[in-house]
This record gives sequence, C-alpha cells and structure tokens, in this order.
Amino acid sequence: MVERHPRMTALAYCVLGLGLLLALGPLYLILCSASVTSQAWISQGMPLTPGTALLENLREVAQRIDLWRYLFNSLLVASLVVSGKLLLSSVTAFAVSYFRPRCRGLILVLLFSALLLPLEVRIVPTYAAASDLLEPLRSLLQALDLSGQQAVPSISLVNTYAGLSLPLVASATGTFLFLQFYRTIPPELVEAARIDGAGPWRFYVDILLPLSKTNFAALGAIVFISTWKDYMWPLVITSHEQMRTITLAMASFLPVESGQMPQWNLLMAAALAAIAVPAVFVVAAQRWFVKGIVGTEK
Repeated sequence: MVERHPRMTALAYCVLGLGLLLALGPLYLILCSASVTSQAWISQGMPLTPGTALLENLREVAQRIDLWRYLFNSLLVASLVVSGKLLLSSVTAFAVSYFRPRCRGLILVLLFSALLLPLEVRIVPTYAAASDLLEPLRSLLQALDLSGQQAVPSISLVNTYAGLSLPLVASATGTFLFLQFYRTIPPELVEAARIDGAGPWRFYVDILLPLSKTNFAALGAIVFISTWKDYMWPLVITSHEQMRTITLAMASFLPVESGQMPQWNLLMAAALAAIAVPAVFVVAAQRWFVKGIVGTEK
C-alpha cells in the first residue's frame, strides 16, 4: 500500500497540471488564432484570447480549398491503412505464434529489422515500386535474357487511393504488439480448442479475435492518427489536387513568394478543421485504447 503524503500529492497535481498545460496549450492557441481576422493577427501578433471571427474564417477556408474533399481523402486513406494494418499484423502474428515455421527466428529478425527503417529512409524505393508495380518482374525477365518483358504491363499507383494507403499497410510494430499478446494466451486454451475440433482458422476467428479487441482498438487509434497527420508520403505519391489530403491542403495558406503576407488565421482555422475528425475518433476509442495499452504491457 502506498502511503499518501500531502507534499507528494501536491507535486503529483503540479506535474499533471503541467502536462495538461503542455497538451492543451497549443490547441488553445490554435483556437485563438483561428478566431481573429488577418489584420488583427498581423497588427497585434498572436492572440491570447479567442476572437469572434471563427465562423467567418472557417467559411473562407471552405471557399478557398475543397475542404470536404480533402477531409474525405484523409478519412478514406486512414480507414484503409487502419483496416489493412490491423488485419495483416494480426494474421502475421498468429501464423508466427501458432504454426511455428522452421525459419521462425529468421522471419522475426527480418520482420523486426523493418523497425529500423522508417518510411522516410525507404521512400525512394517505395515510390519506385508504387509508380510501376511490375518493374521488378520486367527487370528479372531482362536479367534472365528471357523474351516477354515488353508484354509486361505497367501498373502505377500514383494519384490513387491504393498508392496512398497500400505502402503504409505493412507494420512491424503492429505485428510485435499482437505477437506479445498472443504469447500471453495459455497453451491450455489452444489444447481445449483443438480437442473441441476447432481448426486454426476457427480458433483465430472465434477465440483470438474477441480476446484481441483492446489490442485492435489501441493499435487502430495510433495508426489512424499517424496516417491522418502524415505529410511526406501523400506529398510524394500525389500530384493531382483532388487526391491531396487535408494536411497537404493546409500548406496552401502558407506564403510561397517573398513579400506575400501570411494568413495565419486561415491556416489555424484549417488546422482546427483538420484535427476535428481524429479528436472525435480518439474520444470515442479512449476507453478501449487505454485497456489495450495496459493489456499489452502485462
């Protein structure tokens, strides 16, 4: 039992208050900046109190850019990445944990070595593969001096939703989280399912998936937010305005020429609209997210 001391309690509240200030302070400044006019922002600097021009700024943002289109693109891409990553990570961890292939150690080493290679490091080969999916096959045929490489079609994922989402689906982190959870499943449960005649697929669907709800929620929330705020990959893989995501659309309010006045109030209004969807998602999945993180650490 931990003995409570008034000084330690006060220190704990101070730390919590500081953390709350650091977490909500930027959001408050965004709200203040998004609710003033451009003239007030330039003449008086960053406001510290909310203004009255929030609705006007949001209306101007919606008129300057195709706001709903960009929000739809971000929501669709984030949903595709979350669905694909959860399914692939769960199935991969299940196969490695319960089928135990001979080269299981090598598979785990190759899998976890991907943790050392973020997308920014492998963005050039990833773009090359996405711009022409069958180029490796064409190069292989050419290297083997076989005819037919000219008949191999060129399939490009540039400026498509598949190109925005498919390269982000593979996740060593997600596989590691599911692998750690599956190791906590008692072997007696596996034996009981086997005695009852449950095959691998039925054991995965009827037993493992219901037990993994919190893990799905925790990883899904993390992946959704990281995909929603991703800037690098959508910038590389898209060139059409209609395929841009909301994070790329926000950059249109930044000055691009010397002497051009920045429109910080519109940029902050666009940021406020951009964080609305992930904020709702996090609030809705908060309870499952905490349970998933705590369960993973057991």
